[in-house]
Amino acid sequence: MSLIRGRDLVIFPAILVFGLLLSSGASSQPVVGSKADTIKLGIMTEIHQKEIEAHFQDFVRYVAGKLSSPQSKTQGKIVLAPTESRLANLLQEKRADFYMESPHPTHMINNVYGAGKLLLRRWKGGLADYHAAIFTNKHGETKRLEDLKGKVIAFEDPDSTSGYFLPKLFLTRKGFKLSQKAQADANVTRGEIGYIFAQSQDKLVDLVLTKKVAAGAFSNDDYATLDGDKKSQVTILAETASLPRHLVSVRRDLPPVLAKALEKVLLSMHQNTEGRSILKKTDATTKFDALPGGELALRQRLLDTYYSPQKK
Repeated sequence: MSLIRGRDLVIFPAILVFGLLLSSGASSQPVVGSKADTIKLGIMTEIHQKEIEAHFQDFVRYVAGKLSSPQSKTQGKIVLAPTESRLANLLQEKRADFYMESPHPTHMINNVYGAGKLLLRRWKGGLADYHAAIFTNKHGETKRLEDLKGKVIAFEDPDSTSGYFLPKLFLTRKGFKLSQKAQADANVTRGEIGYIFAQSQDKLVDLVLTKKVAAGAFSNDDYATLDGDKKSQVTILAETASLPRHLVSVRRDLPPVLAKALEKVLLSMHQNTEGRSILKKTDATTKFDALPGGELALRQRLLDTYYSPQKK
């Protein structure tokens, strides 16, 4: 999806990570025992580094300002991490303290690498939640999910929550057997559904419209942004359950008083003119709010989605 990725960043294909390096200082919203003189924003990417740094500079500056006091000013900085595992290492080494990302990277960093803990939900792109839609060509032979047997479906890419994990899990829990194929015209046995990765939303839609695959899967937000002509040519076969659009997590050993101070800053950000303006420029974020169902319930939802004995 060029530089704009519907499932992750509105602006850049990068995992956003915020690190709070602890030293000395005081909070502008005094919290006993909370001291921080640098907030570091870590971004997992090997490309568009200067653009990303500039894009999030106002956000970092705002958070740093809210954690400052007349006696001690908190600085905001940006650092880069090339991989999820490197980000997890930064959290474990206490060189990064919080980050925000979509459900799949969050699951990997928090549950697989064990480096983070959920804190808040982010309304990224104005959306609190999103889900996957399995769609097909309205004029094709596929009219229901059963018709996918012996055919190929196109997913977006291997790391996509709405374009891979959610629809694949949905189909396996419906009793379908899925098998990855190298290309769209690969042979598929009658008892299974083959799948390939399109690697972009545009190619995904084109594969379906040209009938090179029987169906595709993307987010409800992707469907909403299709132009009128393309939208008129597709039909939705099924929709999955929803997950939060974006999440904020802190490193597991971040002192609770500091996590609470960070939480307070983010939760109140949309309540003043400056905060709302910066949120709007930061991937059209509406606000941050409490985790739906609480931290334990949402952690379990992520585990159910990304770690299941039924997934093959």
